[in-house]
Amino acid sequence: MSNLFVLFNVKLRKQQPPQRENNRIGNPALNIFIRHKHTDNHLSNHLLQLCLYLGRRDFVDHVEHVDPIDGVLKIDPSALNGKKVWIQLACAFHYGREDLDVIGVSFRKDIWIKRIQMHPFEGTKPPNTPMQDALLKKVGDQGHPFTFDIPVHLPCSVSLQPAPEDAGKPCGVDYEVKAYIANEEDETDEKAVKKDTCRLIIRKIQYAPSELAAGPKTDLNKQFITADKPIHVEASMEKELYYHGDPIPIKVKVNNETSKVVKKIKISIHQITDVLLYSADKYHKCVLNEEFADQINANSTFEKEYRVTPLLANNKEKRGLSLDGKLKDEDTNLASSTILLPNMDKQIQGLVVSYKIRVTLIMGGGLLGSLTLSDITAELPLILMSPKPAEVTDIDLERLYSQ
Repeated sequence: MSNLFVLFNVKLRKQQPPQRENNRIGNPALNIFIRHKHTDNHLSNHLLQLCLYLGRRDFVDHVEHVDPIDGVLKIDPSALNGKKVWIQLACAFHYGREDLDVIGVSFRKDIWIKRIQMHPFEGTKPPNTPMQDALLKKVGDQGHPFTFDIPVHLPCSVSLQPAPEDAGKPCGVDYEVKAYIANEEDETDEKAVKKDTCRLIIRKIQYAPSELAAGPKTDLNKQFITADKPIHVEASMEKELYYHGDPIPIKVKVNNETSKVVKKIKISIHQITDVLLYSADKYHKCVLNEEFADQINANSTFEKEYRVTPLLANNKEKRGLSLDGKLKDEDTNLASSTILLPNMDKQIQGLVVSYKIRVTLIMGGGLLGSLTLSDITAELPLILMSPKPAEVTDIDLERLYSQ
């Protein structure tokens, strides 16, 4: 896995026109990216530079603990004019309705905020991580390390897919690291300090656990009014958890002791999203719906394994579909299932995502046609997640030092 070092710059120069550019610098093997943001500074003739460095943008929630966010902030104090510098980590819920802000209703709710005063520094500095040492070697004397610890009860990054015509930031939960220059800690009004701010969106994500539970199984007996004996349906999976993009095998067994005929079998996968933070909204989205022309005759048995794969690529137009938190210009996937500690307060999660599989037997051959019969549906729980990658051991700190 390649290493990603993300660098945000804010340069403030008098009468410098706004512009943006993206450059990659250094050894290509390190994939070091740099983004410049130039804005006017009418308070100083000096060049002021804030640079925000992070070694990665994905931070893993291990359920019982979360990876710390370790980075370095480069500060040139020559043009601060007595102002201070803070760095902030915020977890926020976006309602996805920026038009509400026009009528005085905030479309953003901060779930959790932590701020650290970086210049002049206050507090106790924790020991540097190897990544911070490497970045400090590169940045020089103006580099200041910072570390944030994310509480385990905070939600993972997730967003609801907007419609093509929707504008603004989509509804969902995101995390933002922001460095800013101000007189006071809470002087964070966007209009007041936007030109003195650099920010970076990161993701809090969960990976599939190493130990997997046994697969679920559902047994269902259906008794028809016009039949003496029932029809028995069994649906099962080898395991409950599957990775995004992998086929999901589902075993279906049917013992049809009736005189009725099963015309075909339908398998569907449904995503359920509970929006808990501001209302009791619940979104049901079918992310897969496949029909199989397997007919089961009267007084017969049937057994078959079906393989289905839910993909975001087949659901791009569905508004309100939950996705894993998306970084700008990066592809994502269907939202991973939310894994919570026992007795954890769901309200603070913002969005809770779960999945279920439905195996439906489409019946036919009723006395008055299909009006006298009802389809038979068995449900199975499903957990969709990303696999845990190998431990990151390929960070070549020696090569980073040499740049």
